[in-house]
Amino acid sequence: MPAELPVLQSATLPSDAVEVGRIGEAWGIKGWFKIVPYSADPEALLGGGNWYLQPSEKGAKSFFSGTVLLSVKQAREHSDSIVATAEEIPDRNGAEALRGARIFISRADFPKAADDEYYWVDLIGLDVLNREGVSLGVVKDLMSTGPQTTLVLSQEVSGDKPVERMIPFVSAFVDKVDIEGRRITVDWQPDY
Repeated sequence: MPAELPVLQSATLPSDAVEVGRIGEAWGIKGWFKIVPYSADPEALLGGGNWYLQPSEKGAKSFFSGTVLLSVKQAREHSDSIVATAEEIPDRNGAEALRGARIFISRADFPKAADDEYYWVDLIGLDVLNREGVSLGVVKDLMSTGPQTTLVLSQEVSGDKPVERMIPFVSAFVDKVDIEGRRITVDWQPDY
């Protein structure tokens, strides 16, 4: 007799949804599953609550399509990974059926960042200007380089391919981050 698939409620992906990881293999026999987080600090995943799932973009096809809601009962760190369990997943077969699903969380459900701390997702797209008001580009990515994070900027130059700059995201170079104003002010010159 084939295993029953979990019943998942269809949902609309929130406009502020952020993809934070994917579901890995089943863990144990009681419906727990491993998570592959996209961040070295998966605090948003550990809060539990509502996760929005979408099928994997590659690999095996999921048993569901579109966006579905998963009501997470508990998520916690275990050894070197994250494990979770949800209301809709009663057993190992249900957990295996979710393997590869992409996990999204509403940005509004992220834990509040401490003063002078920022989620990378909030920095992407911000304009970067130096102290003289000269535009250095827009944050297109961030890169962890061991002891520090580096802003990766892209700036369109008329007729040429975009200029890419990297600026260490440390207080020695970053004067101010204004999330509401969508700008970062830095002590940096265009010819560095």
